[in-house]
Amino acid sequence: MVHVLSIWFLVVAFAGAGLVNTIGTAGTRSEFARWGYPRWWGIVTGGLEISSAVLIALPASRIVGVGLGAVIIGAAVFTVLRHRDHAHLAPLSVFVTLIALAAIST
Repeated sequence: MVHVLSIWFLVVAFAGAGLVNTIGTAGTRSEFARWGYPRWWGIVTGGLEISSAVLIALPASRIVGVGLGAVIIGAAVFTVLRHRDHAHLAPLSVFVTLIALAAIST
């Protein structure tokens, strides 16, 4: 049961984050720019997050999706630590926990 819940929470989390980053409010775009990324980088990130959600949702590609998601979140953690933007660590820790649960149970 924990396995199924962790998988679907992860799918919803990556899909939601992907939509937020793809739509790219002014605040989201300015955060990417503040971190040294181009303003359009949110679209790329969002596309990768949505791709990860789709891959995780499909059992045949789940491990690839979890791996892609781990790379995305790893890059995000590196970025916020490098820029000492610790307010973003709480949501990222949720992703790390869900990825760990999904990876362990897959």
